[in-house]
Amino acid sequence: MQVTAWLTQALRKANKDRLTHVTVDGALIHTDRLKADRSYLSGEHRVHGMNVQFIAGPDGTIPVDIGSAAWLHHDLTATRIWGILRELEKAGILTLADKGYQGAEGAVVITPYKGGKNKPESQKQANRSHAKLRGPGERANAQLKSWRILRKLRCGPTKAGHLVKAIAVLQSHRAAQAARG
Repeated sequence: MQVTAWLTQALRKANKDRLTHVTVDGALIHTDRLKADRSYLSGEHRVHGMNVQFIAGPDGTIPVDIGSAAWLHHDLTATRIWGILRELEKAGILTLADKGYQGAEGAVVITPYKGGKNKPESQKQANRSHAKLRGPGERANAQLKSWRILRKLRCGPTKAGHLVKAIAVLQSHRAAQAARG
């Protein structure tokens, strides 16, 4: 699977707008599927669904959702399937991600430090700063997942992906209206 034109267009716009960074995040969307659809069954969550990847700007706007992959794919694998990491590297945009993206190749993806309570104070401070910068993107993702229609979808992952794209557009429109007053 290749990167959609939407991603390339969104990254071009991010460079033109001189964004300091973007946030990559994934959302797990439940779908009501038959047990025959084994590829969409999550062993960890024990439900059918898909992993949808988003890129959000520093202000929390979601210019594009990248696409959906079967739920058996982890966040990092889903970004690799859609070619997100490769495109972010080409664009040279600093990317903040959560711990689910650790191990991502490329110098542009920054994840928090792993470890328990025994981290040095410098790593704890770096994680706090990272979380503060990533917060608006995480909030945008949470707002998108809060749409009632996404709570229990009765369609396949392909149609659900189209629905998520439509919701992202509606949410961006709502945010633009709120900004205008």
